[in-house]
Amino acid sequence: MARSSRKGPFVANHSIREIESLNVRREKKVVITRSRASAIVPIMIGHTIAVHNGREHLPIYVTDRMVGHKLGEFVPTRNFRGHAKSDKGSRR
Repeated sequence: MARSSRKGPFVANHSIREIESLNVRREKKVVITRSRASAIVPIMIGHTIAVHNGREHLPIYVTDRMVGHKLGEFVPTRNFRGHAKSDKGSRR
């Protein structure tokens, strides 16, 4: 079920405060967060946000086309290393 429109999008409180203070000072600095479920809102455009993928924080530069999506959508959590060369299981 979708979140109530009355509440607005979920955004981690510490991230919003930090981004707003950077906007007031007109600074560009990497904002570190673990909140993958946070929605991207318009005040984040132009900032770099480092999102945790389970092992490390990966930087994401937020553009206008990302608004409305979640931060976790842009950070892969698994590394695909290819199929095994000697894999005969799928062939008959």
